[in-house]
Amino acid sequence: MTSNPMTAKPRKQPALRFKSGDDVSELRKKLGLNQTEFWNKLSVTQSGGSRYESGRSIPGPVRLLLHLTYGTEKQAGDLLDWLRQKE
Repeated sequence: MTSNPMTAKPRKQPALRFKSGDDVSELRKKLGLNQTEFWNKLSVTQSGGSRYESGRSIPGPVRLLLHLTYGTEKQAGDLLDWLRQKE
């Protein structure tokens, strides 16, 4: 039996998969995508993505989108459950 995420006990935010631009750049290259292809899925410009990959701090909402888009199904599901839980 699965628990309803709307009534489940509040949990801590799951650890996000991508902590730095180096992590993102490594994955992008592993997937064989150029910056435009990779970042367009997140509605981030190529130039913005390039800045993140070069060391600029990645904003929280972009980190969440990275996790949902490029994380595993389980990682994305855990994050969605956390986002949907009641305060």
